[in-house]
Amino acid sequence: MGINKAIALTVKVISYLAVLVFFIWAFANNMFYRITEQPDQFFDLLSQHLTLVGVSAGLAILTSVPLGIIVTRKSLRKSEWLAVNIANLGQTIPSIAVLAIAMGFLGIGLQAAIVALYIYSLLPILQNTIAGIDSVNRGVIDSARGMGFTPAQILFKIELPNAAASILAGIRTAIIINIGTAALAYLIGGGGFGVWIFTGIQLFDNTYLLSGAIPVTLLAVLVDFLFRALQRILVPKGLQLAQEASRQN
Repeated sequence: MGINKAIALTVKVISYLAVLVFFIWAFANNMFYRITEQPDQFFDLLSQHLTLVGVSAGLAILTSVPLGIIVTRKSLRKSEWLAVNIANLGQTIPSIAVLAIAMGFLGIGLQAAIVALYIYSLLPILQNTIAGIDSVNRGVIDSARGMGFTPAQILFKIELPNAAASILAGIRTAIIINIGTAALAYLIGGGGFGVWIFTGIQLFDNTYLLSGAIPVTLLAVLVDFLFRALQRILVPKGLQLAQEASRQN
């Protein structure tokens, strides 16, 4: 076993042990009793949080992936700079400020929170879509064009399958960011687990704080695992083997 693998394994084991110790402590001190004592409210907050993340991320995917495809077309290549910089505004402006701006236009509530999270999600998906398509070997595209492939066939049979890993990574990043940022939706009446998190902060009550924070953390971990599994399904096997070989080298 190489030194890098040994270090990685050691860090992983220590991390798992730390998480295990934390959960043992939390259960021993009954830190999650808000969930067991108030299951109806827990599932309401879970539903609100999933709605915030799901709708905002879904709209961002429907916007950023097609936009990334459009700006990588040769005739529209000059528009890439404009599209990326407009999307970058969502990441440049602090998340609290984005929420405040959305609230100013749409008022307090779920809609304003979804719009703010949508804006915050655009850049990772757009950048990864562009990067994924740009990484496709030009020689392969030229060969396909020489074989008589139409632009649509090149896009759907060559570019998108080869860019799938990068696009999925961008979507995964955006959703994980959204899961954490959605807790701030409480500040503008958007609901979600931020209700318990901020209640815990205001009351100095760890039972509220952890009952809200831990589900948010577990949701992010679950999404990460799901997208890694999805990547194994959607990314061509040959590309997966090539990526593993490049990592080993």
